[in-house]
Amino acid sequence: MAKIKTTYACNECGSVFPRWMGQCTGCNAWNTIEEQQPVGTLTHKSSSKAKAANVVSLQTESQPEKRLDTGMSELNRVLGGGLVEGSAVLIGGDPGIGKSTILLQTASNLALKDQKVLYISGEESAYQIQMRAKRLGVQNAPISLSNALTLEVILATMREERPDVVIIDSIQTVYSETSDSAPGTVSQVRIAAHELIQAAKNSGWIIIFVGHVTKDGNIAGPRILEHMVDSVMYFEGDRGNSFRLLRSFKNRFGSTGEIGVFDMRETGLQEVPNPSAIFLEERPENAPGSAVLPAMNGTRPILVEIQALVSSSNLAQPRRTTLGVDPARVAMIAAVLDKHGGFSFSDHDIFLNVTGGIKVNEPAADLAIAAALVSSLMNKPINQHKLIFGEIGLSGEVRNVNYNEQRLKEAEKLGFLSVITPHSKKKKEFKTTLSLTGLKTVGHIGSAIFE
Repeated sequence: MAKIKTTYACNECGSVFPRWMGQCTGCNAWNTIEEQQPVGTLTHKSSSKAKAANVVSLQTESQPEKRLDTGMSELNRVLGGGLVEGSAVLIGGDPGIGKSTILLQTASNLALKDQKVLYISGEESAYQIQMRAKRLGVQNAPISLSNALTLEVILATMREERPDVVIIDSIQTVYSETSDSAPGTVSQVRIAAHELIQAAKNSGWIIIFVGHVTKDGNIAGPRILEHMVDSVMYFEGDRGNSFRLLRSFKNRFGSTGEIGVFDMRETGLQEVPNPSAIFLEERPENAPGSAVLPAMNGTRPILVEIQALVSSSNLAQPRRTTLGVDPARVAMIAAVLDKHGGFSFSDHDIFLNVTGGIKVNEPAADLAIAAALVSSLMNKPINQHKLIFGEIGLSGEVRNVNYNEQRLKEAEKLGFLSVITPHSKKKKEFKTTLSLTGLKTVGHIGSAIFE
């Protein structure tokens, strides 16, 4: 009889090792590696008895997926149009960010539309959920509640109730009696997620998982969990700010990178249909160091304000502090402005912030960042009705970016009059009433932003 090989896995990142180690080399966490249950291998004898699967031609027209309206347009946007029947969705985020709140509101909307919803919570009692429902004003929704923790009990409950939507809050609390590992470990999360997803897909139910996150912001447990589900969404936001962003990182039925904007209030999460106006609502007038950027989040343009403060420094190495953007990219832009634009930042501290808690990662923000830095350095305000976007190269050239039409349409809706863009022949094809100024190099940025 062949010897069964024992493996060890990390509870934090799911990395697998042939022997026990004190520190995981994948995530550098200590004392997180535990013995993993061996998985049986498929023998030649058993595989020979298997029946062939049904094969469908690529040219065969398939039926479009059926979607359920969640009752929240911002959530529908992130999902790609609503919840798809038989799909599995994973929502992660920091504790207290609003994961359970939005799911309870969504469950209420679905239940009031004659959809049968089963809410399984391993972290809160039924009384606690009922109290939150009263605070949110959804206590009259016909939602079925359960505090089951055992995988076998949950599957039996799902088969008996036959719900349309199942919410598991959270997957880390579910455990199987067939495994000796503690709840939340790699083997337990993998077994529970696999069995629940298979049951949901076979029956056409929609299943929504809530996932804990580690101190690094990643979903706790094995990485395979994110591969198994159809959609992965993260709740983002600052505790000191009422705005919450629901961002899609994976979506088999829609675009990734899409965001939904919500406002956390006492009565729950309220949708923000026009986030651009909200983020620019408190923008100061004629303030040096303030530039407006049309940032793309998925297919959605959002106008955000970039604020820069450049002050003289007596330090041997001036400070570079940023919020919402990559500090390395800001340092690179400052170096390009110094080399090719004639603006010296070597003896100045740089503080840069994207208002509203938005995180901007696209290269189109380069020109707006540069404009804010130059405006603060020269202590001159940028025109209030001017929009700025474009990518900056290391040679000082301003490069073209994508989604120009969408950015310009959003600027028109909010009353902007002029836009500074990369110099491109495609500008002539833009159908816009805005005054366009094209830049070839950063050497002309001063005259462009102050005119």
